[in-house]
Amino acid sequence: MTPYTTLITAEQLMALQASGQPLMVFDCSADLMNPAAGDSLYAEAHIPGAVYMHLERDLSEHTGSADAASGGRHPLPSRDAFAARLRSKGFGAGMQAVVYDRQGMQYCGRLWWMLKWCGHEPVAALDGGLPAWRAAGGAIETGPSSSTPTPSDFSLRDPLALTMGAHTLAQQLGTAGQTVIDARAPARYRGETEPLDPVAGHIPGALNRPFSDNFLPDGRFKPAAQLRAEFDALLAGREPSGVVHHCGSGITAVPNLLAMELAGLGRATLFPGSWSEWCNTPGLPCARG
Repeated sequence: MTPYTTLITAEQLMALQASGQPLMVFDCSADLMNPAAGDSLYAEAHIPGAVYMHLERDLSEHTGSADAASGGRHPLPSRDAFAARLRSKGFGAGMQAVVYDRQGMQYCGRLWWMLKWCGHEPVAALDGGLPAWRAAGGAIETGPSSSTPTPSDFSLRDPLALTMGAHTLAQQLGTAGQTVIDARAPARYRGETEPLDPVAGHIPGALNRPFSDNFLPDGRFKPAAQLRAEFDALLAGREPSGVVHHCGSGITAVPNLLAMELAGLGRATLFPGSWSEWCNTPGLPCARG
């Protein structure tokens, strides 16, 4: 069976479950303003058998840790550390991964991207998330996970997703080959409000495309042709291969990155430290308006 590498519908996931193909479904539900809420959201309702991946414990490293692979409020763990976490969850090298949340793709894209970063291509996001699963008549399970995973054989391969750090981004800022896209809400981009970071504003020259612009009212991604037209208009002739995506802390930038891929524009680069790293790095310029 051809692996799913971008999106999967609820109906396709049901068929995949019935096929017996090696599969692991991950619930990435979270609340940025209340990190403790994630476990409760999972226990409240999840796809049967889904493995919970906590934004802080599983998909991020502690700020300042020697194992951190990026800066910002949600540093990436090292690839080695993350591979060990995947093995502890029972995720094997030959498995199809499906990721979802219930917050409009705000969080599950992080795991979609991180698996690519670890060299694992067969991972897809559930289009429309848990609401789409429920709307399709999918079964729901409640309570904490009761399974005991068997450690797996997952191993790292060459990265299939690219990152850029703050200093490299700064060195290339304003060059013809680089375009920075900021996924935060317009008011945060313009510097009118900043609820999470110490400095308001944006990286000079960055274009603003709020990550929520990629979705239809029901939470599914817009059609590929519509996404292509919108990104073509935003880029205005700039090369898609030179795009670097960011947001506040590297989480909600991923829907823009995935949308570009759905639009046929390739897999762009992620600045995982994002604005939270940029605005805390001495000497880097910040703009408003």
